[in-house]
Amino acid sequence: MGEAAVRDILNQIDKLPEADRLVLEQRLAERAEAEWIREATSARELARQRGIDQAVIDEAVEEVRYGRRHG
Repeated sequence: MGEAAVRDILNQIDKLPEADRLVLEQRLAERAEAEWIREATSARELARQRGIDQAVIDEAVEEVRYGRRHG
């Protein structure tokens, strides 16, 4: 889809009655949330497979923030 097509869609959205636009925005938000959940689930599984848990994440954050490692 090209930029012109996207611009046309946005123009059509702008012409919608407010109630219809709100319904569209809600459905788009639901789609975005569902995609986020899928991606988060996939990332958690990948992290689990690689042996990354919350303790490993916390240690990495501390090392980046404060330049020190525990252990």
